[in-house]
Amino acid sequence: MQWLLIFKLVVLLTVANGTPVIATKLLGRFLSQPLDRGASFVDGHPILGGSKTLRGIVLSLVATTAFAPIVGFEWIYGLIIASAAMIGDLSSSFLKRRLRLPPGSRATGIDQIPECLFPIVAIRPALGLTAIDVLSVVIIFFVGAVLLSRLLFNWNIRNRPY
Repeated sequence: MQWLLIFKLVVLLTVANGTPVIATKLLGRFLSQPLDRGASFVDGHPILGGSKTLRGIVLSLVATTAFAPIVGFEWIYGLIIASAAMIGDLSSSFLKRRLRLPPGSRATGIDQIPECLFPIVAIRPALGLTAIDVLSVVIIFFVGAVLLSRLLFNWNIRNRPY
């Protein structure tokens, strides 16, 4: 296994997925228009919910792209990772709305796996990741996200401890 590479990927995934959370705390409602603009899907429930904003996506893309060279990656890898992470996050939100779970509700696995698996699968060929590397990143990110979420709640950055 490529432990240093795995560590760097987990750090970038944390930046990609954590930036919108930090932005919400720092910026509040400023530029926080929901992506779905409150529209409902055919099932009558929101498409994504009010917590998914263009601001969060843009800031994730910018922060992760800028942070990639700091951990030794080309900037394009940061952009790919952030893009796929945001697609994963939006996918999990869409799925949670179909399951009739409110925005911000806990859905262990659904909340963490798409936002780390999608980017790792997207970047896998470029970095020569093995299946074990991919599985390691997903497990480490999953456990870290659950633990970090509790810490962010204790620091009053997150609204709910997951």
